[in-house]
Amino acid sequence: MIRTNPELATYIQSLWALEGSQILKEDFDPKEVIIEQDRRYGKVHLIREGIAKCYISDENGKEFIQEFLGEGMEFGELEVFDNYTTICSVESITALKTYALPHSTYHKLLDTDPKFNKLIMKALANKIRFKAPRHSYQHSYPIEDNLIRLKKLFPEFTEVISKKDIANYIGITPRSLNRALKELKEKSDFF
Repeated sequence: MIRTNPELATYIQSLWALEGSQILKEDFDPKEVIIEQDRRYGKVHLIREGIAKCYISDENGKEFIQEFLGEGMEFGELEVFDNYTTICSVESITALKTYALPHSTYHKLLDTDPKFNKLIMKALANKIRFKAPRHSYQHSYPIEDNLIRLKKLFPEFTEVISKKDIANYIGITPRSLNRALKELKEKSDFF
């Protein structure tokens, strides 16, 4: 449920120690919008610590949460390649600490650092690999099955992530979520 990439996190930490001023550290408070959908930004963020949500908003303000991001996950990287506006918004759920790489630094590392390049390619491939099965599972199984699966992946998800965000993540209303959670609680001690 909360995606992480410890290998990339460790490598960026070592680069930060070497690159110094080329890679910045930034901190964000909970519920702070870091990237807004349909805007342009000049840097890529990689999470050092904390949890963020990546989501798309429709014209009515409904959020569809793409994924929850944890340590080692990057955001803002797709726009580096094509200079388009951002596809998603990213908002911190908890206090969030990131490494921020200006686009010029990111491009330089892609061109000159084979290990960095390989880790980024692997991260992009994993984002694609993760999304399709998750969306398929969520649309193919009942709400209860999705909640049981989330509980197995992240046992304390209801304590860390708001019910509204959980509902948006699995594509249901908060009311449906509350009903399903209540039914699951009545059926077992698992919830």
